[in-house]
Parts: sequence; C-alpha cells; structure tokens
Amino acid sequence: MNGYVVVSIVLFILLAAVLLQLRHAQSAVKRLDEMLTNAMEGNQEKPVAGESTPLEKRLREYLDCNDRTVRTAQDQKEQMGALVSDMIHQIQPPVTQLQQYAKTLSKQPLTFQEKECVRGMEGQANKLQALMESMDKIIRLETGEITLRTQVDELAPMVARAAAQYAPKAWDKEVSLTVGQGGGQAVFDAKWTEEALCSLLDNAVKYTSPGGSVRVEIQNDELFSAIQVSDTGPGILESDQEKIFDRFYRASGASQQEGAGIGLYLTNQIVQRQGGHMKVESVLGKGSTFWMYLPREKKKKPVKYKKSI
Repeated sequence: MNGYVVVSIVLFILLAAVLLQLRHAQSAVKRLDEMLTNAMEGNQEKPVAGESTPLEKRLREYLDCNDRTVRTAQDQKEQMGALVSDMIHQIQPPVTQLQQYAKTLSKQPLTFQEKECVRGMEGQANKLQALMESMDKIIRLETGEITLRTQVDELAPMVARAAAQYAPKAWDKEVSLTVGQGGGQAVFDAKWTEEALCSLLDNAVKYTSPGGSVRVEIQNDELFSAIQVSDTGPGILESDQEKIFDRFYRASGASQQEGAGIGLYLTNQIVQRQGGHMKVESVLGKGSTFWMYLPREKKKKPVKYKKSI
C-alpha cells in the first residue's frame, strides 16, 4: 500500500469523524433549541428525544430550578391573595355598619361640631370601603381570578359612559369636563377599561380647582389608540412622575386629597394586561396629561417553524 493510499484512508477517516461529530452537534443544538422552546411555552415537563449531553443536563437542571421558583412565587402570591381577601371579607361588615350609623346620625338634630364629626366618620368609612374594593380588584387581577376579555371595539361609547359618570361631580365643583369628538377602535375589555378611565377622570376632577377644566380625547396612530385625559390641576413633580404608577405611592402635595395611592396602580395593571401602556406628562402649576395606549390589533401568535442547522 503506497503512501497516497494511506493518506487517502486517513483523510477519509478524519472526514467521517468530523461529519459524525457535526451530526452529533446538530442533534444537540436541535435538542437545546427544543428545550428552550418548550420552556418559553411553559412545557418544561415535555421530554426531548435523544441522548443528553452534559450541557443539556445543566440546562435541564436550570430550567427545573427556575420552574420551581416560579411555582413557589405563584403559590405565595395566591396565598397572600387569599389572606387579603379573607381580611377584606372580615372588615366589610363593620365598615358597612359604620356607614349606616353615619347616615342615621346625620339625620338627627346635631350641633355644628357634632355634624362635622359625623361627616368625618362617614368620609373615613367611605374611604376605607373604596380602599377595600380596589385591593380586592388588584388581588383578583394579580392571581388570575379576573380574566380580561379583550376584543376589537369602538372607544367612543366607552369614553362617553365614563365621562357621564363624572359630569355631576365636575359640575358641582365648577370644573369644565369636555369630551372630544374623535373616535377609533382598539383591542380592550370594555368593562375594565372603563373602570381604568374612571380612575383617571376621578383624579383629574379631584385635583382640578374650581374654574379649571378636564378634557378627554381619543388619538390614533398605526399601532395604538390612546385615550388622553388632560387637566389644569397643580401638576406633578418630575421626580414623582416615574413612581406615580407604583402601588400605594402618592405624589408630593397629594396628602391634602382623599386617596390611598392604588388607583393609578390598578389603572396601569388593567392597561398593561391588555397589551397597552401608560404615559404621563405634567408641568407644575399648569396641569397633567395621562395617556392610556391600547393596541389597535390583536397580537398574532408566533408561527412555529423548524430551524435548519
């Protein structure tokens, strides 16, 4: 056997070995891709065919650990939600009684000081009632008990309903509440989006002084339809604007107004869970503008395809 033949055989063996290793590498990469795809789709338990490499075993250990962490966090959130719901259930009866006592007392012949005490008691009871209702909605949203049923719908009727609820309050306070004539479609849950908008309107009317104005408009672009709520209130500090949607956060200067600091948090949660987002701009002494951006089309599910290596 001459040297040329020997070299050819060696090269053939080396080529075969390289091709075999490449095939194994392709299979390993494919299995890793399947493992990651299953994990992203929430199917960590779905087995992946083929012999596991050390890297695949490490990835599986990591995914299992991450899955257990997620499940533990979800269990803790559900337990906390159940605890808060139980507390709300226990507190509800005495709060209702306080409200009834305040109404009964307000009808009695009282001195000015006594009437002020009754008015204060009723106001605090109503505040606690609103706080419990908001907390209950947040817990139900975060634990998945409430499912937002989104569909493509017209925004104008929902905006008109929300504005009509706050027209009497604005009238009593001598605040001008106007609604723009524009319209548009978006993907949203009408009931919960109306509640989110009512929270914005409640704040706008509450913080706007007599003689001021609140305006609601609908704006559209290619991806989103936005509900804009503008007021001529005191404005919000720039340092507060970054935290305004945090739970229980109250902006500087808001302590003089009723509220618990969860209305904007709940609004933001509702909007985000519909694929939208919130935005705020404000100038001290001139007022604030809030935007609720809602998607105009439902997100399409990604199409699965096989990757070629």
